[in-house]
Amino acid sequence: MARRPGKGPPLPADGRYRVVIEAVSPVVDCGRFPIKRVIGDTVIVEADVFADGHDAVACVLCVRKPGGRTVGTTRMTALGNDRYQGRFVVAELGVYHYTVRAHIDRFGSLTQELARRPADDPDLVLVFQQAALLIAAAAERAPAREARPLRVVRALLEGQASSADKRAALLDEVLVERVYRFSQPAHETAWGQELAVRVDPESARAAAWYEFFPRSRWGSAGGRLRDAGPILAHVAAMGFDVVYLPPISPIGTERRKGPNNTASCGPADVGSPWAIGSAEGGHKSVARTLGTLADFRAFCVQAERLGLAVALDIAFQCAPDHPYVTEHPQWFRHRPDGSIQYAENPPKKYQDIYPLDFETEDWQALWQELKGIVLFWIDAGVRIFRVDNPHTKAFAFWEWLIGAVRAEYPDVLFLAEAFTRPKVMHRLAKLGFTHSYTYFTWRHSKHELIAYFTELMHGPGR
Repeated sequence: MARRPGKGPPLPADGRYRVVIEAVSPVVDCGRFPIKRVIGDTVIVEADVFADGHDAVACVLCVRKPGGRTVGTTRMTALGNDRYQGRFVVAELGVYHYTVRAHIDRFGSLTQELARRPADDPDLVLVFQQAALLIAAAAERAPAREARPLRVVRALLEGQASSADKRAALLDEVLVERVYRFSQPAHETAWGQELAVRVDPESARAAAWYEFFPRSRWGSAGGRLRDAGPILAHVAAMGFDVVYLPPISPIGTERRKGPNNTASCGPADVGSPWAIGSAEGGHKSVARTLGTLADFRAFCVQAERLGLAVALDIAFQCAPDHPYVTEHPQWFRHRPDGSIQYAENPPKKYQDIYPLDFETEDWQALWQELKGIVLFWIDAGVRIFRVDNPHTKAFAFWEWLIGAVRAEYPDVLFLAEAFTRPKVMHRLAKLGFTHSYTYFTWRHSKHELIAYFTELMHGPGR
């Protein structure tokens, strides 16, 4: 056959790496996103680890704590069929990183081979000599207290002790572990990347929420935040963990809607709290009918004293008279006639709400401003945000925003109020949302509900 011109693959930088690491778990989208745990959880990591030939392999789980450069290592245990397992406890909020490394275990290979050799094998003397060299190298790296017993065994191997005594000394589990700890691995294979686990507060796993509209009446208490003390005490007494408020910012007056999204608005109609902004202020203001920012801060303090976390609704949208509309018209989508496109979900129309345009040329300034809104309410005492319709905003924005916020405040949680398709909800969870409503209005039958809960409990998203 004629020789084909061309080049084959080049030689690797070092072809002496014999160990293979595969199928590391847990992992989300090949490591694109972190897995999630709550503080105090044990993370169980598994991997397939093997090498050519019959040599023993040793693999270690490497873990880096949030914000730390130091990597702690733990030897992984064999489960059988070349599957190994290691574990670590997440004791701090933030992002841990983990990976797997593995190498040929020279001393382990030797003792494994020794266990298979008959007692009268004439080559045992060579095995004992090789073991003495490996033990001597480990003793050089060990502190004095640990090196002493290693040197005792080395002397035994090089002395006149019987083969049976030498064999028993080498197969001692304490010795094998000590030599492993102070051996220098050669040609160690590293898994191709560090994987991440985001650690959340315990309330990220489960919490009981109480939805409270301050404008509603409660006995003799009015609709103002400063009058909510009895309500908070009652909510805490019922055993709730979170008191959730709809948007408390000023409600737009232009195109204000009446009850049930009706276009006609009477003089007593307060409008939708999700139609945010008016001449009174925007997302960083408290509606005068509810009180002041100081009142809200006091509300958060009182809730905390009662063991309640405050969740606030964040709706990144604007009423037609929101200050952003005149100050940053480029943040909204304009129709051919020059008017701003209001929100629609046909056949429903929401003329009192302008969606933000996440394809605006001025997207960087928009993102920074929206982050500023979240930080503003964090400073006021909020640690949980119920995000309105996040599936109608850019995925890249949420990944950046949640990552930026939680880099400063790792205890902050985000709930996705997303009535959307399963894959979209999974994407929002990957991006950093810690809660979601996780139900779909079109699932009605017993079969559909069983299938959905089975997916949640046993599917990859669990």
